[in-house]
Parts: sequence; structure tokens; C-alpha cells
Amino acid sequence: MNKITMNAVITGASKGIGKAIAEKLAQEGFNIAICARHAPTLAATAAALQEKNPQGIVLAETVDMGEKTQVLAFADKITQTFSHVDILVNNAGIFIPGALHQEEDGLLERLMAVNVYSAYHLTRALLPLMIPHRKGHIFNMCSTASYKAYPNGGSYSITKYALLGFSKNLRKELQQHHIKVTSVSPGPTLTASWDGFEAPPGRLMPPEDIANVVWSAWNLAHQTVVEEILLRPMLGDI
Repeated sequence: MNKITMNAVITGASKGIGKAIAEKLAQEGFNIAICARHAPTLAATAAALQEKNPQGIVLAETVDMGEKTQVLAFADKITQTFSHVDILVNNAGIFIPGALHQEEDGLLERLMAVNVYSAYHLTRALLPLMIPHRKGHIFNMCSTASYKAYPNGGSYSITKYALLGFSKNLRKELQQHHIKVTSVSPGPTLTASWDGFEAPPGRLMPPEDIANVVWSAWNLAHQTVVEEILLRPMLGDI
């Protein structure tokens, strides 16, 4: 199949890791569907993606991934635009540190909605664009926090553990349909989540590295799947 007919969906793609992945896939000839909450930033990203692939389709929708109705509306737009989905990257997420006994009431519910439920609802809605074709690759953006508890991980860490569990269960269910599922767990990466943090140059991983790893996992033979990817800065977590 010619790459121009390949379709990818990336959530939370207006900046950071999501944007880096979208740019990589657009550069490789994929049609792209992206979403984010901030409309101006999303529009700028969509324009940049179109420049990388002038012949491709770029669908960009303003979506609050914490709202199920908006997630499903985004899925409907994708279904109307693409006949199939080759890559789905569930990247949307919120990072709010804090101790469980100190964080504000309702934070767990808010983070679960964005970090876990959005991936659940969007994946379920898009599987009909994958299962009949017996191919596709789902990448769930987890975290090193999915593997190890740490001080002030709070509700965020809980949601990342949950997303890793979702990935493992989904992988088992979709084996028979020849759909791959990969959990990607980056450590500290140079994204907006680290704005204001003064780190020595090179202490944080560049988001382009995560995009390159996703691209490498996608390019493996049909019978080969990378189940889990764990990445950290050379000097470890911060």
C-alpha cells in the first residue's frame, strides 16, 4: 500500500510528544487526524503538518479529551474522513503532581477522564476502522510513572498505571485481529509539562526521540510487535 493512503490519529498533538509524532508521520506521507484543546496552537500545528505533506489530508479538531461526547464526536469526524486507521496514538494527557492526601477533591476523576477514559473511548470507537482490515497499530503514551511510584506522583501516577494495564489487556484482546498494541513510557521529556524547570542542557529527552522510537516500532515485520517501550534520560529520572 502506498504511504499516501496510510492514516494516523494522534491525540494531544498540538505540542510536545504528540506534535513530534504527528510531524514524523506526516513527513513519511501519512494522512493525519489530530486534536487538542487550544485552537490557535492546533491550527499552527495543522498548517505545519500540511507543509510536510502537501498532498496529504490533515484533519484538526478542537477537542477536550476529558469529555466523552467530544471524544466520540472526534471519532465520528475521523470515520467520515478515513476508511481505515493504520496508527492510533493515544497521547492526550494532563500532568499534575501532588500527594494524594493534599490534592484537591475531584482531581483523580479529572485525570482519569483525560489520561485513561479518552484512550478507552477513542480506541473503542476507531476499532471498526482497524479490525475488518486485520491490521493497525495502537500506541498508548504511558510513563515511567506507570512502573514506579515516586513522591508527589498522586493521581497522575495512578492514571498512568491504569493506562499501562489498559494497554496490556487491549494487546491480548486484539492479537487475534492482528492489531498491534505498544505502550510507550517516556521519562522526563522536553515538553510543556516541564516549563519553568531549570535543568542542565541535555537533561531532558527531546520529543523527537519518542517520535523516532514510535516510527521504528511501526516499521517492524507484520508478525513482530514491541509490547512495551521504556525510555529515560541517560542520567535517569529527575
